[in-house]
Amino acid sequence: MEKYSVNELRRMFLDYFEQNGHLVMKSFSLVPHNDKSLLLINAGMAPLKPYFTGAEIPPRRRVATCQKCIRTGDIDNVGKTARHGTFFEMLGNFSFGDYFKREAIGWTWEFLTKVVGLDAERLYPSVYLDDDEAFDIWNKEIGVPKERIYRFGKEDNFWEHGAGPCGPCSEVYYDRGEKYGCGKPDCAPGCDCDRYMEIWNNVFTQFENDGKGNYTTLKQKNIDTGMGLERLAVAVQDVDSMFDIDTIRALRDRVAQIAGKEYGKDHENDVSIRVITDHIRSATFMISDGITPSNAERGYVLRRLIRRAARHGRRLGIDGSFLADLSATVIETSKDGYPELAEKAAFIHEVLEREEETFGRTIDQGLTILSALTEKMRAEGKTVLDGAKAFELYDTYGFPLDLTSDILAEQGFTVDEAQYKACMQEQKERARSARKTQNYMGAAATVYDEIDPSVTTIFSGYETLADSGKILVLTTKVDEEEYGEIVDSLAEGDEGTIVTDRTPFYATMGGQVGDTGTIRTQDGAFAVRETIALRGGRVGHRGVVSEGVIRTGEEAKLSVSSARSDIAKNHSATHLLQKALRLTLGDHVEQKGSYVDAERLRFDFVHFKPMTAEEIAKVEKLVNDAILQALPVRTDIMSLEEAKKTGAMALFGEKYGETVRVVRMGDFSTELCGGTHVANTADIMTFKILSESGIAAGVRRIEALSGMGVLRHYEDMEKVFRTAAGLLKASSNDLGEKIEKLLADNRAQRNEIEALKAKIAQMSLGDPAEGAEEVNGVKVLAMAVEGADMNGLRSLSDELRTKMGESYIILASASDGKVNLVAAATDGAVKRGAHAGNLIRVCAKAVGGGGGGRPNMAQAGGKDPSKIGEAVALAKEEAKKQLS
Repeated sequence: MEKYSVNELRRMFLDYFEQNGHLVMKSFSLVPHNDKSLLLINAGMAPLKPYFTGAEIPPRRRVATCQKCIRTGDIDNVGKTARHGTFFEMLGNFSFGDYFKREAIGWTWEFLTKVVGLDAERLYPSVYLDDDEAFDIWNKEIGVPKERIYRFGKEDNFWEHGAGPCGPCSEVYYDRGEKYGCGKPDCAPGCDCDRYMEIWNNVFTQFENDGKGNYTTLKQKNIDTGMGLERLAVAVQDVDSMFDIDTIRALRDRVAQIAGKEYGKDHENDVSIRVITDHIRSATFMISDGITPSNAERGYVLRRLIRRAARHGRRLGIDGSFLADLSATVIETSKDGYPELAEKAAFIHEVLEREEETFGRTIDQGLTILSALTEKMRAEGKTVLDGAKAFELYDTYGFPLDLTSDILAEQGFTVDEAQYKACMQEQKERARSARKTQNYMGAAATVYDEIDPSVTTIFSGYETLADSGKILVLTTKVDEEEYGEIVDSLAEGDEGTIVTDRTPFYATMGGQVGDTGTIRTQDGAFAVRETIALRGGRVGHRGVVSEGVIRTGEEAKLSVSSARSDIAKNHSATHLLQKALRLTLGDHVEQKGSYVDAERLRFDFVHFKPMTAEEIAKVEKLVNDAILQALPVRTDIMSLEEAKKTGAMALFGEKYGETVRVVRMGDFSTELCGGTHVANTADIMTFKILSESGIAAGVRRIEALSGMGVLRHYEDMEKVFRTAAGLLKASSNDLGEKIEKLLADNRAQRNEIEALKAKIAQMSLGDPAEGAEEVNGVKVLAMAVEGADMNGLRSLSDELRTKMGESYIILASASDGKVNLVAAATDGAVKRGAHAGNLIRVCAKAVGGGGGGRPNMAQAGGKDPSKIGEAVALAKEEAKKQLS
């Protein structure tokens, strides 16, 4: 058998499946796209989940990939054994409702035996315990003897993850020979030793699990194949472990060379060499996908890998930075399959150098302190490091908990992780509290406060909606919960902020909402969701990377969305509105606030009573007249003193600089304003006031529309109008008359219904005196009435009191699934102790309700009509108790 290289095996696999009708797709980024369930891509099928679930249509029903993956679940074991690693490449062929078991198993066998040339006698398939179909394909069609096909249970050969698609697996084990075995007589595929290595796994997704252990057969059956490229190379090249295959061996040897050590001579040195070899592979690939070191999520995983590798470098006696040097070997050995590594080489080198230097400044001091702590523990006979001390190492010297744990474990110590986590939580709580007043402006402190004060942004958006600029600063997401972090890059799906040296984007200010749009670089695109003003004249573009990677220092093209046009119309309309209000209501009108976006405008102003309909109509007409006059809109920049001489209106309490922008709309309106506006009032098209209301003492608010917003409003109104006319079978001329008649008829019918209900209820009572019981000279009547509402019960109780003389009446009825209760007492009954309000509270509880009232009249409601009998009995007993 020829000992193919890793790069050759990758190409052979992809070429083979391309020849068998598969679309070969390049590896997806390690950063999951629209998948918040994963921090990093950890399997070949992970990026293809939308195709398996049906959320997206695959480009072809047959796909093959070689996917870069990261798994850090067993990071503590990396280096300690030659089995474990955090980075690997997963070869996969996938079927989305196309071929199934027969083809998948056939191609598995053909590729391994015919293409790669593995000895068929050393291959052992396994199937799920009950999967006779797969067993028969292996045995009867492929020709593998029954005794070499193993059946395993659900734990080993059935893939499922909670509710959803699932199915049996069929794995292929390769016998590496007795020298890798455990020597036990029962050693066979599935043994924990290194002899039988699983190299291929076919998952037959054919069932749907409802989450309760019930399975139904899927209409669309899928194939999900996974084969670790490194494992295949171990088998093909007949080497001990993945650290001995050609590409990784070259990197391993380079680590040993830098350290001046020989691999295979000393166990402790070998552990460190393997840790560095593995971690620099992961770090190089992660950085190439735009991930940069930070203290959260993917950035923290990367930082942990880099710092772990750097620490093991020191254990080997390596002086200074060395990881950037090693990344060059990773790139050289892997660029055949991942050409983007060579394209990003400079960026990868820079990130690694910077992170290693940062860690280098604190690690020596941290190691010294940790050494002193361990000496003290030995002297005191302790084996567990105080969690607060471990947290101090992290907080002050950048030592992650796992690094401290690693160093302690090497000396037979552990750390109190529970106390460490408690300290971490305390710090987070303090940070949340401090953020409310942390920066010198009294606002919540964020990473924006850390931006170099020399960074500033030139706004070009008065003249253009598209411009070019250089990316000066990138930060991760910043909000009430997230402080944020300055980073070198943002990858697809990352939320963050971009600061550039120039921008046409208007930042939210003066009541005008910030622009939205797109920022594009050579390698990525960023969807701007909002634009904010930062201190020092900086403009922050907040949003999400929609594709590729965005990096600091790159040139970018910035394009404002078409929404700016509608924002400008609404903003200019507010200037006309303020003038119209002053002309209509008086010069006391002052702006107290405003908000304009692409949809509508809001204007708050000083006025001391609601506007009349006539005043609203007059203001609206004045604004529309100014629009129809097509007044030119002119902006001049001048000193504040000069602006005041022009009569320009300023926002009360606003702080202005030495120079201001004066916006004139013909001779109608002149205001100080830094916002964006139309070129001519005719561009506004039209104006409509939607509402006028009070929001505080002496402050009124108008909400209005302009431009296409008005037309859309009228379209909506017309739809409502037509629907109403159609329902009433009326024309536009007599719709009002028809509605008035309908309301009048409705009132008359309601009164008639109430009268009939009262009459029916009275008739159902028969002779009420027969059911009454006299107590202390007062007739007590408690009974249920059929189908009466609250008004009916009140009317009936009044009639009964008149008929029966001194009396205490309690009536209950079910109506529309609810219970109505009324209690009424004559003046004489009240003098003898009756209290309808107290009584109604007692019986209302029985029907799941509540109520109250005066001594002579009370009412209540309830939810349970089935308990009316119980409520009536309680009421009667309570009434007798009050009167006795």
